[in-house]
Amino acid sequence: MAQQLAGKVAYVTGAASGIGKAIADLYAQEGAKVVIADLKQEAANAAAQDIESKGGTAMGVAVDVTQEAQVDASVEAAARAFGGIDILVSNAGIQIVKPVQDFSLGEWQKMLAIQLDGAFLTTRACIKHMYAQGRGGSIIYTGSVHSKEASRLKAPYVTAKHGLEGLAKVVAKEGGPQGVRANVICPGYVRTPLVDKQIPEQARELGISEEEVIKNVMLKETVDGEFTTLDDVARVALFFAAFPTNALTGQSMVVSHGWFMQ
Repeated sequence: MAQQLAGKVAYVTGAASGIGKAIADLYAQEGAKVVIADLKQEAANAAAQDIESKGGTAMGVAVDVTQEAQVDASVEAAARAFGGIDILVSNAGIQIVKPVQDFSLGEWQKMLAIQLDGAFLTTRACIKHMYAQGRGGSIIYTGSVHSKEASRLKAPYVTAKHGLEGLAKVVAKEGGPQGVRANVICPGYVRTPLVDKQIPEQARELGISEEEVIKNVMLKETVDGEFTTLDDVARVALFFAAFPTNALTGQSMVVSHGWFMQ
């Protein structure tokens, strides 16, 4: 069976662990040359070496997605090394959980900078290559069910994830004539370090046990009481990246075991 991303170059942020790494691994299996962009060079290199050890092609780059110069430089280095950029997965993100009145402005700004400034900066850097190459491209944002829905204690996160949908729609309209698509993946709760960290935090803030957080907060509305898996999300990212036409652009796809249905 032919590899779905053969000959493509994918730049994936937050790709040294969690959802980003799962996407990068699957893309490499499907023939893409993968750029592992992460905050720490050592972690990025380790993830790239893991791909190479399995017969794939990858490189690690250190980048803080909130820093314009770092983003631009890392995308240029990747494009030089691999001959362009065909796919961007803007995935880097963090979480801070507390009531809105307890957030400092600095925490609010940090959350929005990583999620939204990072998405803008990587989009701007990558889309220039997609346009210049003349072979189209796919831009994928890691949103969340929180791109659609709100939860207590997550004001900046919910705000940022909603914002990604707006950005994707604009990029889809602007990029469409040149074959560049933009879409959003909206996962439910995935057992990543980001989510594991939230469990005791939410238990403390809500005054309930960690088991109750999992059962009655995180998984209550799913159809089967199951967490969304890394593989679930990676498969949707592959679907978006490999889709051959502009028919699928400006859209968001929820992958949440039925937690949110649209």
